[in-house]
Amino acid sequence: MMDLVWSSATVIAAAGALALLAIHLVGLALMARACAPRPSPPLAAAPPISVARILCGLEPHSRETLESTFLYDYPVYEALFCVARADDPVIDLARAAMARHPHVPARLLVGEIVVGANPKLNNMGLAWREAAHQRVVFVDSNLLTPPCYLKRLAAVWADDVGVVSSAPVGARPQSAAAELEVAFLNTHAARWQFAAAACGRGFAQGKTLGLRKGALPLGDLRPLAAEPAEDAALTRLAEACGKRVALVAPPFAQPLGRRSFAAVWARQTRWARLRRASFPGLYACEALAGGAPAIALAAMAATLAGAPAAAAIFAGVWYGAEWAAARRCRWPSGARAVLAMAARDLLLPAVWLAGLAGGEVRWRGATVALSIAPRGVARRFAGAAPWAARLRRLARRQV
Repeated sequence: MMDLVWSSATVIAAAGALALLAIHLVGLALMARACAPRPSPPLAAAPPISVARILCGLEPHSRETLESTFLYDYPVYEALFCVARADDPVIDLARAAMARHPHVPARLLVGEIVVGANPKLNNMGLAWREAAHQRVVFVDSNLLTPPCYLKRLAAVWADDVGVVSSAPVGARPQSAAAELEVAFLNTHAARWQFAAAACGRGFAQGKTLGLRKGALPLGDLRPLAAEPAEDAALTRLAEACGKRVALVAPPFAQPLGRRSFAAVWARQTRWARLRRASFPGLYACEALAGGAPAIALAAMAATLAGAPAAAAIFAGVWYGAEWAAARRCRWPSGARAVLAMAARDLLLPAVWLAGLAGGEVRWRGATVALSIAPRGVARRFAGAAPWAARLRRLARRQV
């Protein structure tokens, strides 16, 4: 009888490990296919675009990222630099960049339109109102955008698209903590984002948010205050209006430079709490994300079967595939990158638990309270599309 129990436990553990490995490999394949470098697609049309940089304080690569705003290979666009406070030191950098590139229409917008607790959303409101063009792209201050940036966004901006976005990936790490952040961003978060898009459930990320006025009922952006994060609110709103989120591939990189472990932990736990607040059902599934649960199951099965070396082979396949996918995408993929992937997977359970425990997030000195109640957008846009009924049912279950 005991042999039967051990045999059943071995089969269950092995099946669980292999199922998680299969999901891992499929996700990596989808990501590698989308993110492998390729030439920019030809444009059938190049509508004018307003590019709004959301600025707050100085960062290690601020001069380089602001400069990239003026180097786009695109016929007609304007640059808007959005700063909430008149004493922000980043204003001097923005003015200097504007002076070096007088051929590009550019404006500095100081102030905000307060629509909620999210300081970034309040900063976005002024650009949304003042933009000269119907298409507006909100870009985070620390994103390094290549000359083909607007071409690649315009190439996926179809009529049925509510939001154009890009997965955030890390580049140029110069410390062990930065390598760890690359492991979190690139082959983990980006993998899940491209896998979701391949399943028809694409979601937006705030590093790049492309919106067309009139495509969604946004008004002064106040509807986006219904969620703690503006990208989550846009994802729900696009679904409610029968629009899709289009991801640009390959994605655009954030140069990381030197990072501290405290900064990496703060960022990842903040994002975890925001995901938990906006998508609690999906967040529950994140408990099985990363290699730790799969390798633990493989080790259990291997030990019960009397073949402990099989667990090492399993881990080698897991991280070897991830390393190969990173190399295919031309992301950091040296020996330190593989060590960072393993360290990330050891930290993921702690990040997940921290996401469950937190009732607020802090960003740039502002505190945003969280609640697991994604109902605001559903109530505002009930009846807008078939998705609205599902959103209303979800809202009733969460109350």
